[in-house]
Amino acid sequence: MSSMQSFSSLPIHAIAFLLCIFLLTSASNGNDTDQLALLKFKANINQDPLGVLNSWNDTTHFCQWHGVSCGSRHQRVTALDLRSLKLSGSISSFIGNLSFLRELRLQNNSFGGEIPPQIVNLRRLEILALHNNSIAGKIPANISRCTNLISFRVHYNLLEGGIPMELGVLLKIQYLSLAHNRFVGTIPPSLGNATSLQIFYAYENTLSGDVPATLCQLKNLSILALSDNHLSGNFPPCIFNVSSLMTLDVGANLVHGSLSSELGISLPNLQFFSISLNQFTGFFPASLSNASNLQVFEIDDNKIVGKVPSFEKLYMINWLTMNSNHLGTGEADDDMTFLSSLANGTNLEYLDLGFNNFGGKLPEQISNFSRKLSVLVLDENQIFGNIPPGIENLANLKRFSAWHNKLSGVIPSTIGRLQSLEILYLTRNNFSGSIPPSLGNLTIIDVLGLGQNYLHGNIPVGLGNCQRLSVLDLSGNNLSGTIPPQIIGLSSFKYTLLDFSFNHFTGVLPMEVGSLKNLQNLDVSNNMLSGEIPSSLGSCTSLEELLMEGNAFQGRLPSSLGLLQGLQKLDLSRNNLSGQIPEALAGLRSLEILNLSYNNFEGAVPMKGVFTNASATSVVGNGNLCGGIPQFHLPKCPTFNKPKKRLSLQMKIIISVISVLLGLILVLTYLFLSQLRKKRREIESNSDGNALLMVSYQSLRNATNGFSSANLIGTGSFGSVYKGILGEEGMVIAVKVLNLMHQGASRSFIAECEALKNIRHRNLLKLITACSSVDYHGNDFKALIYEFMPNGSLEEWLHPNLGLNEATKSLNLLQRLDIAIHVASALEYLHHYCESTIVHCDLKPSNILLDNEMIGHVGDFGLAKIFLEGTLQPSTNQSISTGVKGTIGYTPPEYGMGSEVSTYGDIYSYGILLLEMFTGKKPTDSMFGENLNLPNFVKRSLPEQVAQSIDPILLQENKVTNSTQSNWRSIRNNEILECFTSIFEIGIACSVEMPSMRMNISHVATQLSSARKKLFGMQIR
Repeated sequence: MSSMQSFSSLPIHAIAFLLCIFLLTSASNGNDTDQLALLKFKANINQDPLGVLNSWNDTTHFCQWHGVSCGSRHQRVTALDLRSLKLSGSISSFIGNLSFLRELRLQNNSFGGEIPPQIVNLRRLEILALHNNSIAGKIPANISRCTNLISFRVHYNLLEGGIPMELGVLLKIQYLSLAHNRFVGTIPPSLGNATSLQIFYAYENTLSGDVPATLCQLKNLSILALSDNHLSGNFPPCIFNVSSLMTLDVGANLVHGSLSSELGISLPNLQFFSISLNQFTGFFPASLSNASNLQVFEIDDNKIVGKVPSFEKLYMINWLTMNSNHLGTGEADDDMTFLSSLANGTNLEYLDLGFNNFGGKLPEQISNFSRKLSVLVLDENQIFGNIPPGIENLANLKRFSAWHNKLSGVIPSTIGRLQSLEILYLTRNNFSGSIPPSLGNLTIIDVLGLGQNYLHGNIPVGLGNCQRLSVLDLSGNNLSGTIPPQIIGLSSFKYTLLDFSFNHFTGVLPMEVGSLKNLQNLDVSNNMLSGEIPSSLGSCTSLEELLMEGNAFQGRLPSSLGLLQGLQKLDLSRNNLSGQIPEALAGLRSLEILNLSYNNFEGAVPMKGVFTNASATSVVGNGNLCGGIPQFHLPKCPTFNKPKKRLSLQMKIIISVISVLLGLILVLTYLFLSQLRKKRREIESNSDGNALLMVSYQSLRNATNGFSSANLIGTGSFGSVYKGILGEEGMVIAVKVLNLMHQGASRSFIAECEALKNIRHRNLLKLITACSSVDYHGNDFKALIYEFMPNGSLEEWLHPNLGLNEATKSLNLLQRLDIAIHVASALEYLHHYCESTIVHCDLKPSNILLDNEMIGHVGDFGLAKIFLEGTLQPSTNQSISTGVKGTIGYTPPEYGMGSEVSTYGDIYSYGILLLEMFTGKKPTDSMFGENLNLPNFVKRSLPEQVAQSIDPILLQENKVTNSTQSNWRSIRNNEILECFTSIFEIGIACSVEMPSMRMNISHVATQLSSARKKLFGMQIR
């Protein structure tokens, strides 16, 4: 019979037995495959520090091995879980043979290599977790064959290439995490077809292109995190309608668009929202006040405008940052109302509103903020009012920064109770009073910035308790007294920056400064410090900037400064230092800027290092220096030849006799000259009551080629100015010949001599000598001889006379800003640092002269008034006139109403000068009339339309515009516009009609220097 007949004739129980044997045999073969695949996997592991794979041996069934799970029916491997076991190696390609595998969890190890392409054979795979390893290569393109995949997590690896578009075929995928890899290319629009997707992480890659609008089809999407890529284009507005979203993060990209006005309503589940560091525009959504589940809200560094709504319903808010936008109106209205409403957020920890346009008064309700608040930033706004004493309630506050606002009043002593405070930065406000001694209780504070306010009094000694300080900025105040050794005297201090500049500190710089090994920047400039520069500074080996100009330091420079090998900038100008310049300074290889000007240094200038660069080194104003490179224009140093042999006795006798005779001759000559000088002084005293250093009429006539018209370089109200070359030395001079027929010319001559004979400043025109004589016709002749300024007057540069076929003159922004600082520095010296206060009375562009380095020098003191020290009365040798002093357009209005001359008048003239320099418009321009003057013209353009007031030459040079759509770099554009705004605000503050309300000239110099430093990276004093 046939075999089929034989099989069919078997009893039913025999058939069942044979079927079981077949199934067991098949299962045994599958088990062998799984076991072999696991052993191959183990073979690729090269490090197993915990020994977890020791159980993978023949003594136990593989289903009992560590991390292996099998199905109960077929004893096939369904899960391999080896997470967080410190394993390293690569993933074996045999993993593709575990055909029943549903879960593969290898995260938090050190696997390298690539994802084996055989992994796509795992058709039953639902969870693939490979995150937090070092896996490289690409995602297998045919991963779509794993059609049951629900969770695919490969974040924090080294994967590269593009995101496979085939991922969109995975209709069951719910969790897709590709973050922190090296993926490039675009986000595949096909992901919009993965309709089950709930979580999509792709942050911290190098993805580019648009955010695909197809993602709006993912109605179950709860997390979309695409931050820190190179995404661009318009952000799809429809994503704001995916109501299931709880997290939306596209921060740190190049995306633009606007926020939906219904954002707080259309995203009712929103908890985390970030669009920081993008290019979003439009208005702040008022509907955000309804987002009651919101915990994190970040819109930093965009161009969002408008008013911020109340946040009283944001009970869960934890992190709120809106830094660097255009929010607020800048007016004293309800800009700050929303800030009060944040008192309801009991979980608030971080609040940053800096660099906006918020105005209004700082509400007292900030004292009621969450006790969890650790960061409060209000920088660069227009907020005014006082800091409430109740700020002490914010017990966990670590950073409080309100730099560049209009806050005023005293700094509350209660801040000293914030024991967690690490940063307190209140620079550039209007705070007054003294520094609270209670700040010494802030023992863990790292940064303390109180600069550019109106603080007075001494530095509290208690700040010596703040030994973790790395930055201490007290610059630009009215502080006085000595610098306490207690605040810089311990090696435990961590200072990297100390700024005491532009105050009234006296005494010496403490020797203890040498203990500050980490100090990088030390600025004590423009004070009244004296004594010698401490040699201990040589121990501050981390110093990069040392600024000590504008003090009364004396003595020799310590050679220990040569130990500061990291020093980049050293400014010791305008002191009383003497002796030779140490050769050690020439050995400072990092030194880029060296200013030793206006001291009493003597001897040879070194010829190495920074001294070989005339543009980086200044030694002017040291009359006894010699040598150096030719660009310094110093005389040659004398040479001394040593005698080759001793003199004979006879020669010694002859020399002695000659010496005695010469001595007698010198004595007689001295007596004769003394008598001659006495008679000359009597004559001069009878003529004008002033002692003047004279040169002859003939020498000046020769120097100017007979006062030739070819040498005429300018004319003024009291005379003419000629260029000349004096004497055999060939000194180039400017000779101001007074027109004595003009009423007041003689008084102008006396006033200018009196004003300039005892003052010295790098930004004042140097008076060399004077001449009071008669000409060849017997007429009186008076002239003033000045240092020649080769670049003429500021007037010629601001308003060049192109009709004379001159080369077009133009000053750039940096040059104008430097000259403005030069003039402010000169006025500050005249008003505050001379023995007697000097009021210039005629400050205008034609009286600002420029040397070959474009450094500004204030000249023409013909109308100057000298006030005796401690009085408000001019010196007795000057008459008081009730007439208007100065030039139309620059003369303060009070002079026209009969008020006496004062320093306030100079400040007004300076304000007009400053506005003219940066608008390019004269105060007498025909566009100005009864209802409009230069300050009002500028004021009405601030701040939004500031570009309308800027000199067109500067606009073209810097390519600035008010348009937020400019293709030019918006950040630099904003910085320049902010710089112009600051300058114009200073000019307006100086030229207000009420004299007592005008800005202090010291504050002017400080603010202009800060604006320069912020924009160009180097401060000028």
